[in-house]
Amino acid sequence: MLIEILKPDFEFEDERGTIIQLVREGYRQVNVITSRKASSRGGHFHKQNEEAFYVIKGKFRLTVSKGSQTENYNFKKNDFFKIPAGVEHSFEFHTETCLISLYSKGVELKNGDKDIYEGGTSQKAK
Repeated sequence: MLIEILKPDFEFEDERGTIIQLVREGYRQVNVITSRKASSRGGHFHKQNEEAFYVIKGKFRLTVSKGSQTENYNFKKNDFFKIPAGVEHSFEFHTETCLISLYSKGVELKNGDKDIYEGGTSQKAK
């Protein structure tokens, strides 16, 4: 399996609503991503970062690959998963979607470069 399915560290619910603690430590950059229905993102990988995603709302298909191995997953609201460094990933959004993405080290490197590489090559993504 090229990805890891995760569970939040803590969940609480009462009459007021819910609290979901995704992680206590291990990530240095957190982004909120919104994507429109029928759009796509990705087609890249990270050499230095593990990247985790938590689905706030929506549905999408994730395709991951490394070498000759390719896997497809369908994700929806409240799913949580991690993509290791070196695994190419692409998203095809079936509905309007909102995700939280967490990077282990952060995409922006100290030298000004970004840890984002086009799929299948060692060239940096534009």
